[in-house]
Amino acid sequence: MPDRAMSFGAVAAAYERFRPEYPVELSDLVTAYAGRPVRTALEIGAGTGKATRLFARRGVMVTATEPDGSMLAQLRKNVPATVGTMQAAFEELRPGERYGLVYAAAALHWTNPEGRWSRIAALLEPGGVFASFGGPFRPADPAVQEAVRAARAPFLESDEIPSPDGTPPDHTMQWPGTELQQSRWFTDTQQSTIERRFMMSARDYIGHLSTVSAYLVLPASEREQIFSRIMRVLPDRIEIFADLTVHLARRHHED
Repeated sequence: MPDRAMSFGAVAAAYERFRPEYPVELSDLVTAYAGRPVRTALEIGAGTGKATRLFARRGVMVTATEPDGSMLAQLRKNVPATVGTMQAAFEELRPGERYGLVYAAAALHWTNPEGRWSRIAALLEPGGVFASFGGPFRPADPAVQEAVRAARAPFLESDEIPSPDGTPPDHTMQWPGTELQQSRWFTDTQQSTIERRFMMSARDYIGHLSTVSAYLVLPASEREQIFSRIMRVLPDRIEIFADLTVHLARRHHED
C-alpha cells in the first residue's frame, strides 16, 4: 500500500483540522501498562502530531518520525519544543538510541511487514513497551452508515484498511496483537478498547473523509463525485463511533 501510505501530505492541514485528538485515557493506559515512568519514546509515522502531543504533555521526551515533509511541517507547528523530529520512514530508522516506548498511532499498517518486529525490538530498551492504536471512524446510525456505503459504492467498495494479516473482524485478538503474540521479541500482549463518540456536522464529516487514504488515491474527479453523493445523504449532524483498539506488548529482556 505504498501509494496510500504516502498520500497524506497534500492534505496535511485538513488532517490536522479534521482528525480527532487522542484521549488522556490512552496515555494513562500506556503508563499503567509500563508500570514505571516512561521517559523517552519513538513515534512511528507521527503525521501531524496528534498522538505526539498527548505523550509530550505527560513529560515524555518524544522523537517523532514521519516520512512526509508536509505532515512533519504541520507537526512542528503543533508540538512542544521538547519534541525531536526526524523525516524518515520506519524502514529507514537505524538502531542506535533505545527508547522506553515505541508507538504507532493509526500508522503501523503502513510499515513493511518484513522484519517489522525485530526492527521495533531493536529500538526498545529491554522491558520497554510497544503500543499501537487506531480504529475505524463510522457513523453511529446504521441507516446513515448504509447510505454512505451506497453513495460511494460505484467508486469504492470500502474506505477502511483491511486487517493486514487477514484476521476476521469478530476475532477476539485483532492485528497487530495476533502477530505480537507470535513474535519471539515480545511478551505480555494486551488488547484494550477506549470508547470515543463525536458529534460533527456533515461538512466536517466530509472534511474527515478527505483525509482518508482510500479517497486520496482516487482521481480528483471521482473523489469530488463521491463526496457530493455522500453529502446528499447525510443529516446535518452526525454521531460518530471512533473507538480506539489499543495493543500493548513488552520487549523481552535480553537473553
